[in-house]
Amino acid sequence: MNESPREIAAQVLRRRHGGGEFVETLLEQALPRAKLAKLDRALCQELVYGVVRWEMTLDWLVARKTSPRPQSPAVQILLRLGLYQIFWLQRIPAHAAVHETVELARRMGCAAQAGFLNAVLRGYTRERETVLAQLAALQDTDPALGYSHPKWLVERWQSRWGREKTKQLLEWNNSPPPTFARLNLLKTDAATLTSLWQSEETAFTPRQWDWTGENLVYELSSHPSVTDWPAFQKGYFYIQDPSTLLAVQALDPQPGETILDLCAAPGGKTTFIAQRMRNLGLIVAHDNQPQRLRRLQDNCSRLGATCVETTTNLLPLPPNPKLSPPLGFHRILVDAPCSNTGVLRRRVDLRWRVTLQEIERLRLAQLALLAQAARQLKPGGRLVYSTCSLEPEENEAIVGGFLSSHPGFTLHSQRQIFPSIESVDGAFAAVLRRSPPS
Repeated sequence: MNESPREIAAQVLRRRHGGGEFVETLLEQALPRAKLAKLDRALCQELVYGVVRWEMTLDWLVARKTSPRPQSPAVQILLRLGLYQIFWLQRIPAHAAVHETVELARRMGCAAQAGFLNAVLRGYTRERETVLAQLAALQDTDPALGYSHPKWLVERWQSRWGREKTKQLLEWNNSPPPTFARLNLLKTDAATLTSLWQSEETAFTPRQWDWTGENLVYELSSHPSVTDWPAFQKGYFYIQDPSTLLAVQALDPQPGETILDLCAAPGGKTTFIAQRMRNLGLIVAHDNQPQRLRRLQDNCSRLGATCVETTTNLLPLPPNPKLSPPLGFHRILVDAPCSNTGVLRRRVDLRWRVTLQEIERLRLAQLALLAQAARQLKPGGRLVYSTCSLEPEENEAIVGGFLSSHPGFTLHSQRQIFPSIESVDGAFAAVLRRSPPS
């Protein structure tokens, strides 16, 4: 018997319980093997991401009916799946959610708990309207629990932005992210791409922001799978949130220049830099993970970014005969590893992994990386520091700390994109300039 989308979802969630890989990666590995129909694939993804997003609130619901009796990991996952369908997926009838969860328990070796699961879930179906009102009230009385975010993170954001702006961000993080595509002018133009999309039954809407301009970004509401998508295979576009283009716009690369792109994989910014340079010049793309660098190389090949050379060498980079002088770049992009708090909507597991200790560890690494990069910038050159974090310790504080110890640099501009205001992922970019020769 073929596995159902609920069964695949339960398997992914059980693997996630063991720790290690992010749930997005686990789902990416499971879906091709499952060979689900399009609608079943969408349901499986919805169940996995929804259960992880709402984990804290779901566990609160479980505890109301089962405390103080602890549940095994498998039963807890089944309860989460059933409750998510009852309270968050209105298109699935409550009785169907209960029935499917009980049947799933039997297939997963939890037949002995089937009656228990049935009783808990049926009890909640009878109380559904009352519980929905309680869940709505929680979003005001206890936003962390009501929106299923770590309490320390919600309190931190409220102290910085206030209650209302934080609530808007929490709502944003729990909403499904749209898919955006960035036109690849190295291979095609807007008219050709949109005409091909129409023939491929791809639904799209042109979008623009002040840092993207017109005819560059499109929001996709439906499209074929990547493997069956000719426009994708031809390299006519790159799937990329518009916020990631801010750093490249700030870098302002010019044809004929030499550019260093640090922490470059998987290559969205790298290939956009090549596009801005029209493949004229040299981009040295650095990443310290060979597997990620291979993905960058694949993307460069597909998109036709021929001016890119890749390296895993630790900084400082060795002399390159293509550079004149041998060391020194006109512009450097430091897209630093960060806490990713600006992309919690897309990376649903991150809210449960980020910690204050991790932010502090990253802060030290970010400052060191920025200092290393600065040594390879030509006099008069431009250095852009970017993250997808919303935390000032990783953004403005890093820039301030760097400037205090590097008197030869000045701050030209810096900008924070706030997700629920700009309707894109969160991002930060600062432009630093090195003093020209005296």
